[in-house]
Amino acid sequence: MDLKKLATKPQLLKVELNDEDIIKEFGEALEFYVWDKQPLTKFIHFANAEAANFGDLVSFCTDLILDSEGQPVMSGDNILPAGILVKCVNRVVEQLGK
Repeated sequence: MDLKKLATKPQLLKVELNDEDIIKEFGEALEFYVWDKQPLTKFIHFANAEAANFGDLVSFCTDLILDSEGQPVMSGDNILPAGILVKCVNRVVEQLGK
């Protein structure tokens, strides 16, 4: 197979937070987006952040939690509640591990 066939543009993937606690608190699933693949430099940064500590991992994932247009959800003064952010980070880590 020609290797060029595997080189494609990243696509946004919808991620849902739909566990029992989320549904109970918000009455519906929460959604955000991530790119289906990342440049190798980001992946290496992710691996180093994961090994270092959870704080570094959260900082790294902040730029990967996106809206439906591919823009960071947390920008400027906008931040997510800590419990939601932790759930988002866990789901981003799951996605990067695929």
